[in-house]
Amino acid sequence: YGNALKIEKGQEHWIRSDLKINVGQKMDVLVRIRYRQPLQKATIYSKSEGIFIFFQKPQSAITPGQFAAWYIKNELIGSGVIF
Repeated sequence: YGNALKIEKGQEHWIRSDLKINVGQKMDVLVRIRYRQPLQKATIYSKSEGIFIFFQKPQSAITPGQFAAWYIKNELIGSGVIF
């Protein structure tokens, strides 16, 4: 179980570029790290090294190489490869 994950700089993809956060900003979102997993409450932070996602509840099997996808309500706004 883990509370956080990292997406390295350049490995994030913003579907809604108008909602992209800049370095030093944060956003409350819902995140999925496995297919069909219920959305989980989290906060994403943009740092110079990449995106960091901190979950409200610990998540099992956070796996490097897989994707994390973040949403606002039911709308997918971005994703990235877990480091």
